[in-house]
Amino acid sequence: MSSLSVYHESSPELPNKVLNHLEDIVGTLAALRVHFARWQATAPLTAGASEQEMIAAFRPQLDALMGEGGYRTCELISHSDGQTQQAETRILQPIERREAEDQAHFLVLGRGLYCLHIDEYVYAVLCEKGDLLGIPAGTRHWVDMGERPHFIGIQLRGDAQGIAAGASGNDIASRFPRLDDWS
Repeated sequence: MSSLSVYHESSPELPNKVLNHLEDIVGTLAALRVHFARWQATAPLTAGASEQEMIAAFRPQLDALMGEGGYRTCELISHSDGQTQQAETRILQPIERREAEDQAHFLVLGRGLYCLHIDEYVYAVLCEKGDLLGIPAGTRHWVDMGERPHFIGIQLRGDAQGIAAGASGNDIASRFPRLDDWS
């Protein structure tokens, strides 16, 4: 089940609040200019579906979001049992980063922990299959897919050349619970 845990940055061991209802998660994140939604496939997906079939199953929602958000690229990212289509060490070792552009992450399969560091708070969003998270440019954040990642996601961004990312220099990600710590 998707959830949102809100921590003060000084107390990573105890959240101030935990939200499990979709409406509460959407409302809390919307107040921060962060988009959260849950999507259903418009076509059935079977085991072993191709990249094109996975994207096609969510094409109406992706097209609408790309039009609204100005995204120009749509890329499938897959991590499973140590095998990755795209080597991203930040998936394996969460590091707080800032992106130069807005980005959106949609989980086709699996789960991930997206932590947003906004002002003095950390918003830990546990995303699961069907969840979409839109992160505004400049938002400090880190992503944790666990020690043994197993997920398929679609990433939307504005620049076909890639997002200019940079580590914030803050070691805060190392102090907060990891995905594998969540039940």
